[in-house]
Amino acid sequence: MRLEILPVLGIGHVTEGDDLAALIANAAPWLRDGDVLVVTSKIVSKAEGCLVDVPADGPERLAARDEVLAGETARVVASRGATRIVQTHHGFVMASAGIDASNVDKTRLVLLPVDPDASARELRAALRERYDLDVAVIVSDTMGRPWRNGLTDVALGVAGMPAIRDHRGEVDPYGNELQLTQMAVVDELAGAGELIKGKCDQVPVAVVRGYLPGTGADDSATGADDSGGARALVRDAAQDLFSLGTAEARAAGLTDAATLVETVGPEPIDPAAVRRALDAVAGVVTPGTVFTLVDEAEVRAGLVAEVPGWPADATALVLGTAPAPVDPMDLVRFGADLHRLRVALAAEGVGSTLLPPPAGSPASAALAL
Repeated sequence: MRLEILPVLGIGHVTEGDDLAALIANAAPWLRDGDVLVVTSKIVSKAEGCLVDVPADGPERLAARDEVLAGETARVVASRGATRIVQTHHGFVMASAGIDASNVDKTRLVLLPVDPDASARELRAALRERYDLDVAVIVSDTMGRPWRNGLTDVALGVAGMPAIRDHRGEVDPYGNELQLTQMAVVDELAGAGELIKGKCDQVPVAVVRGYLPGTGADDSATGADDSGGARALVRDAAQDLFSLGTAEARAAGLTDAATLVETVGPEPIDPAAVRRALDAVAGVVTPGTVFTLVDEAEVRAGLVAEVPGWPADATALVLGTAPAPVDPMDLVRFGADLHRLRVALAAEGVGSTLLPPPAGSPASAALAL
């Protein structure tokens, strides 16, 4: 295989409503079937109007950016100082949800495209229908990598080719059957394109030639792309061994481990007594600490089932807490809040004990960190 990486020059500034297919086709009349277009997500976002207005500077700008970040965040993965690693609503885990303030007016922020796979399909379809070009399209953005310094471009959206090249079941030259090897080829091509695009050269599109044959790999122009797009690159939560940062995982484990179960044996618990205890501590617990009651059906299905020797005829109420503390001092305050609640419960004649998280749960694993 012999690859060429070619810059698409002369596209210029992109604004909302611009026709990316026309801009690219006019700037690169030399495109041919089988080329892979690597398109920076920023120009896709600009053309699609994925921008927000913010103050140009000062604390108001920081506050506005934090608000935008919260809106783009599905869950926080890790937080260190001003750095926020989050999972976006697309499923991508990245710093600041991919929000970008470079190569844009100081009073605006650029968000990721709403659906990068759909954006790639639409651009591929337009190039084929209007310019008779059968190309693959990768929408790329820059990300860091866990355990490695430096940034590289990766694929957020793809059309016209599979995101992953699956080698499982193939046999290597030594006769070994490959069991796990799945190559994220669209990420590799995105990184290759970034070599000539750069960050300050205003070259938002690159062409990788020679990877695909003379026609695209599948028919994604009509949306019938059976490769699954770049969503195939998002690791399933059940297989994610590092779904949280260390501090966040430990805090989640401590929170779950601090679940209280109140019991007086087989006799029913008086909910009013538990409510009085909760009311008694409501004004003294750390702001943000919330105690929640879990009904008996959930107890039987979950936590209590994990406690050896729990009497089958006992009744119980379970209290959990939220949100999970992360800062060491928050953990201290959290422990104090639990102690206050247990004292208040005892004053009402309701005994309590701390339960471990369910065996095998992510929180249980987090406690070992």
